[in-house]
Amino acid sequence: MNIRFNNARLLMPGEGHSFKIVEGELWTKDDRIAFSGTKEEAKKALSENEMLVWDEVIDCKRNLLMPGFKDAHTHTAMTFLRSLADDMPLSDWLYKQVFPREDKLTPDDIYWLDFLGIMEYLTSGITSNFDMYFFPPMNAKASVDAGFRTVQTSGFNNFGSTIEDLEENYNIVNSMDSDLVSFIVGYHAEYTTSMERMEGVARLAEKFKSPVFLHNAETKSEVDECIERWGKTPTELMDSLGMYEYGGGGYHCVWMKDKDYEIMKKRNLYAVTNPCSNVKLASGICDVKRFLDEKIPLAIGTDGAASNNALDFFREMYLTATLAKVKHMDASVVDASEVLYSAVSEGAHCMNLNDCDTIEAGKKADIIMIDMHKPNMQPENNIVKNLVYAGSKDNVKMTMVNGQILYRDGQFNLMYSPEEIYAKANEIINRMRNC
Repeated sequence: MNIRFNNARLLMPGEGHSFKIVEGELWTKDDRIAFSGTKEEAKKALSENEMLVWDEVIDCKRNLLMPGFKDAHTHTAMTFLRSLADDMPLSDWLYKQVFPREDKLTPDDIYWLDFLGIMEYLTSGITSNFDMYFFPPMNAKASVDAGFRTVQTSGFNNFGSTIEDLEENYNIVNSMDSDLVSFIVGYHAEYTTSMERMEGVARLAEKFKSPVFLHNAETKSEVDECIERWGKTPTELMDSLGMYEYGGGGYHCVWMKDKDYEIMKKRNLYAVTNPCSNVKLASGICDVKRFLDEKIPLAIGTDGAASNNALDFFREMYLTATLAKVKHMDASVVDASEVLYSAVSEGAHCMNLNDCDTIEAGKKADIIMIDMHKPNMQPENNIVKNLVYAGSKDNVKMTMVNGQILYRDGQFNLMYSPEEIYAKANEIINRMRNC
């Protein structure tokens, strides 16, 4: 599809981690951005390409086009646990509610539950996610069938799968005939994984020269018990096992020690903060300010719908900024522009999606349109701050992935109807209730 977006405002890279708003146009050709620039630059490009033919011309009415949000930590199929396992300590939530029900999931369940999650991502302007869950080939199939971009990592631990399964999933997903899906080495967490298995992950990362991602320092007890077992924090332990030779990072990163920050900076690791999940499970508040001060790259994720419970990136951005202010009792820390950069660009870098980080020509056409004609976007004193502090899912007018408009004006462009997807999700959880 060749689409011309005219009469638009474009969120373009500024200096450092800042942005600038440009009045202009954006054109897509197949899965790429063919042009992005000012009205004057567009007029010149049009005169030089008189033979251009558009499949569609969209008048943006001065709404904002920007890169889609990158949800850098998810368990998409956990949609089936939404509002079913709430208001309890994390350990009880995980071991008494989540794990027993997850044990009953089938590959077909994953497919439909992923579709439900993808629908929610699209309504929130999320154009790609970094997923950790079961049956990765089925997860990948759901993303390809939906036209959605997913990077996967493994939830490998002591239960069920083997290191051979992890390697097989890596090979299957990375050999699929679609650039919508890819796989990075990882495992669930230190506290669910034996030393033998962690060493296996390190060997696999070396074999594939892959980064490694895992849940890290989510709770104080996780860190304390790791120190008791091995005399090291999870970050120190992973580094000592050679897991970070090719980078990677951690999800949550709440209870970090000084040495952990040093390792993350040295290894150029990514910290992925999940503020809604951490607040709901009373895990703590990530020190976002310190990561930014130390120039440790920061991405943002929703986590799963079992612990959030909404896959809403506007809530995540708001809490990323405001919880940092409460933690330091300083309203001036963590500027909204840094948070937005983490949400759209740094998340892309974290997921190795370096051609999805901006809406410049040549980049992937993963684009969202923000409705600027809603009351919460007015007045336009500062559009970036409006997005972070006042924005909501109601402002997402369009979500495009890989050059295909998957969501526009409240309607989905997917191979299944919403009602069919909802029916399948409820059928799955009803079956579990009756087991």
